[in-house]
Amino acid sequence: MTAALHRLLLAALLVCTAPVNAADPSKTLHVLIPNGEAGIDPATAFEANTSALIETVFDSLLQYQYLARPLKLQPNLTTAMPDISADGLTVTVHLQPGILFNPDPAFKGKPRELVAADVVYSFKRLYDPTLRSPWLFLLDGKLVGDAALKKKFNVDTPIAGLQAPDRYTLVLRLNQPDKNLPFVLAMPALSMVAREVIEAYPHDAGSHPVGTGPFRIASWQRSNQIVLEASPSFRRVVFDESPGADPASRTIAAALKGKTLPLIGRIDIKVIEEHQTQMLGLLNGDFDYVQDSPPQLSDMILADGKLKPALQDAGATLTLFPLLQINYMWMNMQDPVIGGYTPEKIALRRAIDFGYDRAEDIRLLDKGLALPAQSPVPPNVLGYDAALRTNARYDPAMARALLDRFGYKDRDGDGFRELPDGSPLTLTMHSTANTKGRLRDELWHRSLTAIGLRVVFKSDKYSEIIKASRLGQVQMYEFGWVADYPDGENFLQLLYGPNIGVSNDARFDLPAYNRLFEQARKLPDSPERTRLYDDMAQLVAGYAPWVLRTNPLSVDVRHRWVRNYLRHPVTLTTWRYLDLDGAPRANAQ
Repeated sequence: MTAALHRLLLAALLVCTAPVNAADPSKTLHVLIPNGEAGIDPATAFEANTSALIETVFDSLLQYQYLARPLKLQPNLTTAMPDISADGLTVTVHLQPGILFNPDPAFKGKPRELVAADVVYSFKRLYDPTLRSPWLFLLDGKLVGDAALKKKFNVDTPIAGLQAPDRYTLVLRLNQPDKNLPFVLAMPALSMVAREVIEAYPHDAGSHPVGTGPFRIASWQRSNQIVLEASPSFRRVVFDESPGADPASRTIAAALKGKTLPLIGRIDIKVIEEHQTQMLGLLNGDFDYVQDSPPQLSDMILADGKLKPALQDAGATLTLFPLLQINYMWMNMQDPVIGGYTPEKIALRRAIDFGYDRAEDIRLLDKGLALPAQSPVPPNVLGYDAALRTNARYDPAMARALLDRFGYKDRDGDGFRELPDGSPLTLTMHSTANTKGRLRDELWHRSLTAIGLRVVFKSDKYSEIIKASRLGQVQMYEFGWVADYPDGENFLQLLYGPNIGVSNDARFDLPAYNRLFEQARKLPDSPERTRLYDDMAQLVAGYAPWVLRTNPLSVDVRHRWVRNYLRHPVTLTTWRYLDLDGAPRANAQ
């Protein structure tokens, strides 16, 4: 086919598949995010707020059905689900023709169609060492020949494991079968970018997000406000899903059936870090809904586990949602004070673990809206073992005995212990510079002082702490991980040695753990694999790179004018499915 003929056919195709933007520009959804966003780049964004934006502005090959429980994937950019060979080693994907990127000056005024070469480019970017992508673990070592990308990175280096034989076909060749690959292909981190855009802004691609998703950036004030608008170039997507078993799902399925998505024209996103301001904004109707309401301020909206009468009278709805999440405090295993694998270093970390009072944390700070964690794998994901019990318990006497036994003693009588060699011992914990961070600092100060350990706190913006963590410059920090896909592997990889500097902030590198992880990822969900997961959890308890904290319960409140809302266990946003009843919102204001 000549280049001229291809352009004519493409032009005809784009006319036939021209986007039908059904979004109502008069409807604006008002929401908040609790932390400042990072650069909106699929390859580098790590925290949930920015991933939610990526999920909305960009597109991955697959996506989760909105209503299906248990969870189910469906095509997104593809014509069908991936074709996987009988041996599980070859995965073939066919793209839909006519999908367009949002316009950008990098395209020089021409429509830019998504093609298979864009998928190859987007996936290869994760290997770029200058990006330090926290998502490299999703592909690293899985694609045949990808070692060439790590030896000397060049995005144009061809590898057998990632090929585009024609304009709309992608072929992945794997070193071994990967049962979780379809889940991975639905993750925001593997969303599609255009090479021209990335190269037009080589040092700041995250400030120029250009995707094929249902919304695009209309305005952006860093760490303050982001306004999204429905993309005029978004392809025609008509909702066609069967409902789940619950009545809410059936109601939503009936309301959305045959509708073209998205429905809302604009999304006004405010960055609100202070918890009291979040709650006041909800009560005042400034935000249409709030997810993950701060437990510490739950008494502003709840009474006896129910919405307060004023909110009930206003027609608001409460949902207590069990998150697929583990909250933990990690300790840097390469830090000279707290890291290492020698008995005295292990004893110090285990003493910190024994000194942490989960019950007090849940009672005082989570207001009972959490369960004590026993494993890195949270409930309701594949591989979770409800019968597993580790040594995660509050035992300050044991903590003090461990410290005494391994030489951490108070030699100068000031009430705080020194290192075994007699030199000063001061722990440094990073925390966010907001009310939540201060409350958590107080809890840790009480816990550690009670066992004779001096701790100081360094407050900073969340995004800055994450950057420093990637570089190994943080000694201790509390973190939470929400499932990217519903399998325990997604949580256990946070402690896999090769993921240091990527997703393994604790910089834990234990050969025995690594071997178990590598064995487990070859297996399907099974009792044998669960036993391996349990063995890994016991190693984590023994070496204590983490203090396991809680599995939280989210308090979600939405106002009566929000339509089609259903929290998804993995997908971070529901914005493309939501609608607003303008009259009740106007009356409320």
